[in-house]
Amino acid sequence: MSSFEMKMSPKTARVLGFLRDLGKDSLNTSFELLKVTVPAIIITKILEELGLIVHIGKALDPLMGLMGLPGELGLVWATAILTTPYGAIGVYAALGPSLSLSAADLTVLCSVMLIAHSLPVELSITKKAGAGILPMGLLRLLGALVYGILLNQICTRLDIWQEPAIMLFQATPEEMSLLQWGIGQAANVVLICVVIFFVLLAMRLLQAIGLIKLIEMLLKPLLPLFGMTHRAAPVTVVGMILGIAYGGALIIKETTAGKMDSREVFNSLALMSLSHGLIEDTLVMMALGGKLGGILWGRLLFSLALMYVLVKTVDYLGTRNRVQSQ
Repeated sequence: MSSFEMKMSPKTARVLGFLRDLGKDSLNTSFELLKVTVPAIIITKILEELGLIVHIGKALDPLMGLMGLPGELGLVWATAILTTPYGAIGVYAALGPSLSLSAADLTVLCSVMLIAHSLPVELSITKKAGAGILPMGLLRLLGALVYGILLNQICTRLDIWQEPAIMLFQATPEEMSLLQWGIGQAANVVLICVVIFFVLLAMRLLQAIGLIKLIEMLLKPLLPLFGMTHRAAPVTVVGMILGIAYGGALIIKETTAGKMDSREVFNSLALMSLSHGLIEDTLVMMALGGKLGGILWGRLLFSLALMYVLVKTVDYLGTRNRVQSQ
């Protein structure tokens, strides 16, 4: 602690320490994420200049069309799947402003990215924790697609969130120099860094007021319905709230100690794979323009309902096989 800080009141010193730590975390996080985001923006520009975006959009149009989205947004989702949601935001910043999207469209896009993203990294974590890459990969990809279709149908039939999407990122005119394009994308990158700062700030404030603890209390009693006992509840809730990296690490520790069986491990990883990062990732997508009802509450209810059906189906098949073998 510096001599300047020693002369301050304890309250002022705590506030300054809080801001200093927040600023340091924001810079570190921004740097790591921009290593993915900036290349994604540049690659998107190259594809656009080569005229490949149109072909990619046409190729992905049938899949994205199932969710009521233009095919071009398939490149955004594919980037999220292979890298991170922040990498996808970089691609969206380049493509999104030129598309006529509704708030419902953006909410569907954000929702599928929240369910299926960073698969190379996160599937390797779940594999180390005890679940196969293929079943977890299929669960996340198909789960995202099914939820995207359902959410689009609900928004269309009930006529909700049909207003134009709020575009945080500036559109780039078709006729512009490379320098003008670079300046515009630099402004978008700065905006992404600002989003990161406020997301981290919100996370700390939510922890301080006890909202994360409240979510833990609400989720724990529900987990036995999804094939888990009290042993799996704490690690599952941590994974759902903070992310797969945290939950997966805890599961590895618990299974090493023999506290969780293989069925609980799979169910826990499956549930947190469908719904994880409930605070931070949701805040990021809210900043992008996704509606909370779709990216959080709808996603959480869908994940719980899907897990309930899967658990009951597996239990039924297991019971039937035992009866037939007797």
